[in-house]
Amino acid sequence: MLSIHKTINGKMTRLDGIQDGCWVNLTYPSEDELTTVAATLNVDPAFLRAALDEEETSRIDTEEGQTLIIIDLPAVEKDDAVVYSTLPLGIIVTDKHIITVCLKESSILKDMQDGLVRGAETQKRTSFILHMLLQVAKRYLQYLKQIDKIYNYMERQLYKSQRNKELIQLLDLEKSLVYFNTSLKANEVTLEKILRGRIVTLYEEDHDLLEDVLIEVRQAIEMANIYSSIISGMMDAFASVISNNLNVIMKVLTSITILLTIPNIVFGFYGMNVDGLPLDQFWWFPLVVAAAVIVAVAVILKKKDLF
Repeated sequence: MLSIHKTINGKMTRLDGIQDGCWVNLTYPSEDELTTVAATLNVDPAFLRAALDEEETSRIDTEEGQTLIIIDLPAVEKDDAVVYSTLPLGIIVTDKHIITVCLKESSILKDMQDGLVRGAETQKRTSFILHMLLQVAKRYLQYLKQIDKIYNYMERQLYKSQRNKELIQLLDLEKSLVYFNTSLKANEVTLEKILRGRIVTLYEEDHDLLEDVLIEVRQAIEMANIYSSIISGMMDAFASVISNNLNVIMKVLTSITILLTIPNIVFGFYGMNVDGLPLDQFWWFPLVVAAAVIVAVAVILKKKDLF
């Protein structure tokens, strides 16, 4: 999908055609759209296709007056449970245009298109990109807070049930945090390269904005590390709890098995055709003996904390 936007009189406006100072957004573009944009804006096709590779990591590159910035975006995938992942966003800066390329629709780009980000003007290319990067960093923080809430809920559920469903959800959250941590560190390296001002020209007001972005990214990295450590520690703790519960259950079942074996032994003796067994003429005597032995063994097992 191809959409064109430009800030006119302080408002983000959608255009029908490409103009100077506009923002061209490509979401899961077709080959025709890629060819059209590459030919119209004289953009390197390799730059346009770079972000269409899901395995592409965050980086910055420049060639013939064009700058490619690839940043990893946070994304939410909802199937049976909430799973977080990342996907690359390509930002191409030319002398008169900004081009973004992404494999999927992103709420961050949607907010930019709807004009919900203050101070983001397409004519100020560097400032516009930094505002976009700031929204990316804030979205990471938002999703990390959601992960923390999901984790707390799953922890309460595990105290009650200890089902596989909650454990699998925790594994998904741990995997999501690994994705976030890896992508955030790659984004931090890219932002530090931009901060040097050698590839992207930074104006005085852009330095403060970029430092704000770096602060948000580093805070997100710290949060991801903390949450990952907490979930990893809790998974180990619950693994120990589950193992201990299994041992307790096996101990109780073993004790019950011992108690149930006693009547079989007593009845086995009195069921044999042997003369001279005490009080064998009374049918109720084996029952009394079996009951007495069961009670005695049960008391012993209870004292040993085996029952």
